[in-house]
Amino acid sequence: MIKRGRCWKLGDNISTDHIISGKYKFEAINDINKMLIHLFEEVIPDFYKLVKPGDIVVAGRNFGKGSSREQAPRLLKIAGISAVIAKSFTHIFYRNSINIGLPVVIAKIIPDVTQTGDIIEINLVEGYVKNLTRYVVEFIQPYPKYIEQLIEVGGIVEYIKRYGGPPWQKDIR
Repeated sequence: MIKRGRCWKLGDNISTDHIISGKYKFEAINDINKMLIHLFEEVIPDFYKLVKPGDIVVAGRNFGKGSSREQAPRLLKIAGISAVIAKSFTHIFYRNSINIGLPVVIAKIIPDVTQTGDIIEINLVEGYVKNLTRYVVEFIQPYPKYIEQLIEVGGIVEYIKRYGGPPWQKDIR
């Protein structure tokens, strides 16, 4: 499973409120897509107009800190972000992302050498991240097979709809 896209570089301690401010949590209760115009609005003005399908967010430490609102990773996915790479994630953001089928990757070197606009390639099966613009490769921990399966089908809900139970109970391959 390979993801390739243009990078949006962010720093450390990007909270769920940086991704989507909590003040909007009830604005689009029936349609989460209405929240897209507020995605990263205090960090990257007009991000929703600039982001393209397949783009990748690269950040520093403690990405996704703050609340447990699932809207943050869900909106990144809806906006077309194909993966998030960071030096570290908060546990709840990491798990929420996996649960909805948004790949999240822990990398220690790539965040330091990457700038907005660089082209990034991630291979979640073989376990590497490449900054194709700067010719830097970092080996990462590949996903376990059951996480790979969740990502491939779009998250835990889609997996259960398709196969009737969580992937750790059976192997679909």
